[in-house]
Amino acid sequence: MNGLVICTNTMHKVADQVQTSIGIPLHLGDATAQAVTRARLTAVGLLGTSFTMEQDFYRDRLTCHGLRVLIPPSHDRSEVHRIIYDELCLGVVREESRQVYCDAIVGLVQSGAEGIVLGCTEIELLISDTDSPVPVFPTTRLHGAPYHRAVTADGPTGAFSAARPPRRLPAA
Repeated sequence: MNGLVICTNTMHKVADQVQTSIGIPLHLGDATAQAVTRARLTAVGLLGTSFTMEQDFYRDRLTCHGLRVLIPPSHDRSEVHRIIYDELCLGVVREESRQVYCDAIVGLVQSGAEGIVLGCTEIELLISDTDSPVPVFPTTRLHGAPYHRAVTADGPTGAFSAARPPRRLPAA
């Protein structure tokens, strides 16, 4: 096997065990941290499921690259998590939910975040770089891009950014 991509942030909870078993690097946190450090940032806000925001498996991977990782306060974390599972996973994109995320982003920036890690695949359905006063880092694209380029002749080229707006789905 030449490569493996775990295309979900939360499942990186077991990435180290999988990596040890197969002997190839695959942690999404490494690709994300590399993009953040290339942007010359040192502090990021992390949005994702409560597991991704609160447990060490993801935050520690970013901090081992020298990054300071900030997470929203408890109430905002609960809302971010709820919106992922109760709306985005079901294809529901609501303007009021975008505002909840934007408010959480502003709070993280006020606490010192220089960039925002979109640490859940579905968040890109709701948030793009135009929704944030600081750069956003769409982790799934950052992680998958090198693999996509490696296996396709017409894979994406150049730096990945959230400049391409996510697909907007109608509310249910």
